[in-house]
Amino acid sequence: MADLDELYQSIILDHNRRPRNYGEPATSNHHASGRNPLCGDEVTVWLTVENDVIADVHFVGQGCAISKASSSLMTEAVRGRTTADALAMFDRVHDLLTGKLDPMVERKSLGQIAALGGVSRFPVRVKCASLGWHAFRNALLDEGGAS
Repeated sequence: MADLDELYQSIILDHNRRPRNYGEPATSNHHASGRNPLCGDEVTVWLTVENDVIADVHFVGQGCAISKASSSLMTEAVRGRTTADALAMFDRVHDLLTGKLDPMVERKSLGQIAALGGVSRFPVRVKCASLGWHAFRNALLDEGGAS
């Protein structure tokens, strides 16, 4: 278990230090921003959706390592998925972050995202880890902001 915790910690640190798909894209057709009023984390997510598939996704943000890493992991997880699959992924990640899914059981199906499962033990950090995901969902559904 300790080895798995170390692996998960290294995934989060890597995505914080070298976030994937970071930066505002030249073009997009959906976007939304979110802010965590408790800690000040902020994120903006841009999507390009073509034929009901998420063709491209980027984000920018400032905040804690968990917020940035989770947003980075989100961009990798949803790119190439249909909008329905991506929304289902949002629901699964939300369940993971709130402790409704066991990261040990879900690690094969969720891949690196399972690294965020430990967040459920720290309720104040759930908002940090879910901020980018909520901004993604709001962008996809054209609902604007998230908090």
